[in-house]
Amino acid sequence: MRTPPALTGFADEFATHRGHLLGVAYRLTGTRADAEDAVQESWLRLAGLDDAGRAAIRDLRGWLTTVVGRICLDRLRSAAVQRERYVGQWLPEPIVTPFGMPVSEDPLDAAVRDDGIRMAAMVVLDKLTPEQRVAFVLHDAFSVPFGEIGGILGCSADAARQHGSRARRALADADPPQRVELAAQQQLLEKFVAALLAGDIRAMTELLHPDVVLVGDSNGKGRTTRQIIVGPDKLARFLLGLMKKYEPGLLGRGAPVLVNGDLGLWLPPLPGRDGFLGVDEHVQAMSVRDGRIIAVYDIVNPDKLTRITRPELP
Repeated sequence: MRTPPALTGFADEFATHRGHLLGVAYRLTGTRADAEDAVQESWLRLAGLDDAGRAAIRDLRGWLTTVVGRICLDRLRSAAVQRERYVGQWLPEPIVTPFGMPVSEDPLDAAVRDDGIRMAAMVVLDKLTPEQRVAFVLHDAFSVPFGEIGGILGCSADAARQHGSRARRALADADPPQRVELAAQQQLLEKFVAALLAGDIRAMTELLHPDVVLVGDSNGKGRTTRQIIVGPDKLARFLLGLMKKYEPGLLGRGAPVLVNGDLGLWLPPLPGRDGFLGVDEHVQAMSVRDGRIIAVYDIVNPDKLTRITRPELP
């Protein structure tokens, strides 16, 4: 369908804001599908205005950001109800790109290079209420005034400011680790995989932070831990126990990938044979603090892996 002539200029300008809007929507919802849907809906709302309505827009980027925020708030409130029936832990839908490949032109792939969209930060955002998340993300990350945020939330500017303040305190208390250089991540991951393959539990625990956690997400549709595993010794023994259940050479069949801009691992699905368990498709991300792994996020729910970019294996 061709864009009406009266909308052509808006369509061209909208395209320049698309990457920004996807970053806003993904940070608000934690899912690629919801982010893309929210951005598309914002275009439909713009296109639905009459000439006078479009002429009244002085700052299109700001107007679209506010519209996307309102759409995402509705989706967050709906998701909060859905997660009550979710099996096990819930993690954000990962944005996966092959490691070592040229930079993608996909707007969302570009957006994940923002430090605020790393997996550790997204996990903390998921602990906020929908109102807190919208207030914090729109104000602190995208400089939307609290007066406009109050309009989105249906409250006063002061109440919106309080939502943002509570979110800020929650993030400060959670203290998600900052992103470290990819070269340091790669060196750490290679050492850890080597220790795991060697069955060296001491070497493994030395590479794990004292507060390390393993969080699995499957919604009952794949094999991973349903409970959060805490501590270096428990995590190392858990992983070593898993290695005995799967065919030797499993890790060698995977490939390094970038997960929300940080180094991770992609494992392809493999059938079980010779008494070994079959393998579900996995996307695993990690966070690093003080030179050691402090979090491993294992995403197995196939519903969250439908839109990832998979590496090409030999």
